[in-house]
Amino acid sequence: MTFRLHQLVRHLRATTKAALAEVGLQDFEYDTLHRLMIRETPGRASPGELAQETGVSNAGMTGRLDSLEKKGWLKRVPGTEDRRRVDVEITRAGMRIWNRAMNLRGRAEDEVGSVLSARELATLNRLLRKMTLYVEDEETR
Repeated sequence: MTFRLHQLVRHLRATTKAALAEVGLQDFEYDTLHRLMIRETPGRASPGELAQETGVSNAGMTGRLDSLEKKGWLKRVPGTEDRRRVDVEITRAGMRIWNRAMNLRGRAEDEVGSVLSARELATLNRLLRKMTLYVEDEETR
């Protein structure tokens, strides 16, 4: 089981790397935009929240955000609850490039999943979710 999971992860990492190269994103740029988009409030977060979620120091996140802002993929805005606080917000250009990368990644995932029937895919997803929840529970103990 472990070997097969490793092979799939390796394949998906390679296809993600190719997708990012095709759209012109670096790993850290994609990771930051992705974390920003998969939030409860998509497209907006505090720099501290992003730093914590990505496992990057606050200073490291500031560097990432500076780079993404220079490229026009996000902007700094006053906080919604406290105007002294600064949030970051994805721009239309940032959303476009993230969507392009996600579509390419999605095609690669769809190709791998295409060898399974709809029922097999549903079963696989249910089993992987069960295993993931177990691991997450173990990590919180």
